[in-house]
Amino acid sequence: MGNQYAAQLRQELPLVEDATAVSAFQSSIAPLKRVAARQDLDWTFHIVNSDQVNAFAVPGGHIYVFRGLIERARRYDEFAGAVAHEIGHVDLRHSANQMGQASAANMGVSLAYLLLGRQPGQVDQVALGLGGTALFAKFSRDDEREADSVAVASLAQASINPGGLPRMFETLQQVQEREPSKVEQWFASHPMPAERIANTERIIDNSAAARSAVRTGRRELDAFERLQRRLRQLPAAPKELKK
Repeated sequence: MGNQYAAQLRQELPLVEDATAVSAFQSSIAPLKRVAARQDLDWTFHIVNSDQVNAFAVPGGHIYVFRGLIERARRYDEFAGAVAHEIGHVDLRHSANQMGQASAANMGVSLAYLLLGRQPGQVDQVALGLGGTALFAKFSRDDEREADSVAVASLAQASINPGGLPRMFETLQQVQEREPSKVEQWFASHPMPAERIANTERIIDNSAAARSAVRTGRRELDAFERLQRRLRQLPAAPKELKK
């Protein structure tokens, strides 16, 4: 089911196809891909060409990172933290469980909103005809906490500073204060109460491996710097996604 959605998304979403950017992106993802728990999946990672700050996962190992998130990450470990969180949702089958519980009558609305940048009307929903509510619905606090815990462990295993995860949450909060429209999709699908940062830091403090990775794990990566540099050279990303 996830592979079917991914095939449809590839037709609907504007993806960055620039070879230099894609190569640097895949190199940036590689350390996390190597430590993903679900090595039986054919993981795929895509850059969505949108100025929105967001990321989401589709069951089956398909991860979509919006260009706006990549461009606003202050360091590699922040970007890696956000990606590791999405990988965690897949490893824990959160999205798959939501898809299984969703009513077919409700499918399509959230993806239509994502694509159009606004609440779709009836004609839009019929025209799009894609399932999405289960993929972008809010996860429970327990789901988010579980994905954060998996992300911290994965980051430490990949020798990446897991402190980038709570720092990314802080960056998102700052973007929300300055440009709330840029992160509305993230906050719609990633409920983040004020205690979220403290909870993530607590997870790190309770793990000896994570604490060690905070001291010794990489914060920067040449490939990620190349990615950000190349994206700045490309035409500006659209401010809204349009079909």
